[in-house]
Amino acid sequence: MPTVIAVGLGPAGPDLLPAVTRSRLAGASTARLRTRRHPAADEFPEIQSFDDLYERAPDFETLYRWIVDELVALAAAAPGGRVVYAVPGSPLVAERTVAMLRDRPEVTLVVEPAPSFLDLACAALAIDPVDVGLRLGDCLALPAHLGGPGPLLLAQAHAPAVLHDIALRVDDELADEPVRAVVLHHLGLEDARVVEMPARELGGFVDADHLTSVYLPSVRGAGAAAEDLVTLMAELRARCPWDRVQTHASLARYLLEEAYEALDALESLAAALGEDRDDGAPVGGGALEVVARHAEEELGDLLFQVVFHAHLASEEGLFDLRGVADAVERKLVARHPHVFGDAVATSPDAVARRWEDLKLAEKGRTSVLDGIPEALPALSLMAKVRRKALAAGVAMPERAALVVSDDATIGHDAAATASIGRALGAICDLARLVGVDPEQALRARARALATDVRDAEAGRNPDPGGPAG
Repeated sequence: MPTVIAVGLGPAGPDLLPAVTRSRLAGASTARLRTRRHPAADEFPEIQSFDDLYERAPDFETLYRWIVDELVALAAAAPGGRVVYAVPGSPLVAERTVAMLRDRPEVTLVVEPAPSFLDLACAALAIDPVDVGLRLGDCLALPAHLGGPGPLLLAQAHAPAVLHDIALRVDDELADEPVRAVVLHHLGLEDARVVEMPARELGGFVDADHLTSVYLPSVRGAGAAAEDLVTLMAELRARCPWDRVQTHASLARYLLEEAYEALDALESLAAALGEDRDDGAPVGGGALEVVARHAEEELGDLLFQVVFHAHLASEEGLFDLRGVADAVERKLVARHPHVFGDAVATSPDAVARRWEDLKLAEKGRTSVLDGIPEALPALSLMAKVRRKALAAGVAMPERAALVVSDDATIGHDAAATASIGRALGAICDLARLVGVDPEQALRARARALATDVRDAEAGRNPDPGGPAG
């Protein structure tokens, strides 16, 4: 089979050029350089490069595909079926063309290791990559998250515009943290520079070229924060007498309490943001900051309950927090084919209808009502059953058929909210006067509506005098 032998030119000048690279290129009947824009490339003036493709390719991915296609063709036509391919640095580190060659079944790929920019960067930064948990990335394909459990080293910051993009990502993702960055420029050469600066000012390093890298020290992202919380939970479980004796059953009430406290804090936050005002004007200023911190705290308390239950489950060998997160991620991707697939949804209602259909199929359910907790408070139960009834095609009463005070307007505004509140209050007063428990009355009404929903799903006509009317 035709063979491509990938070798590295090392991270800098000829003094760091591996002997195996010299030997392979000297003995090759057919050889190519990915680019001559490298200090060691001048050692091989007779070898052709792919620099002409850089001028014609519309983007890097296309460029790399063209290079790989030519290498495959060269290997097939070369004497002995071999071509030696030299890349900057190491063919094993941040070299997209070598990764693409590995996926080509028409050729065998042989890789000769070489020193990379990583070696020089770690020396310049005085770090052990294993000890600090170094993450490695490519500026041409920035990782999904800049923040993480360890520092990040980004290769191929080949232009000031690339550094500017990194600065923008820092602003977007890590706006609350004073992130510092280290620019590593021309390491291993006489004009080498190591420059530390605020990450938001990276775009101002105008000398960036193909021998420029960026180092971002550890910045705690959401994943690292979650890992810290899991570690704390394990320590509490081991050392705190109260945490040590808790069970799923004993913690259940705290989950409910924290959920209500979080809901209360979120309602305050919504009010502070102006979400319940006709003009939508936020409170702003220090008041908003206080409300936001309270909501943050209450959501943290709720999150800790999830972490606690996941830790208990991990002790039982059932699942852990990673499994919980992975499960909800898989579900959300599957339930959003209009985002992650070819499906089309142009309105929130269309998304909700498809959600119900997918949920039924995934769980093997026969009714949209399956899975609704019967222990829900009656008002929440009724609201949920009514939403499911609409999804099942059960007719709901029109506005004219409802007895609500005249100032209730269609929509979600302050006047409608106040009017509905007064109407519910009047119903509670009426129930008190006639000796009826409103919770039980509404729960019975919800059960009757659920019967209508199941009749509709089974093709039976609901009772026209039933709850839907």
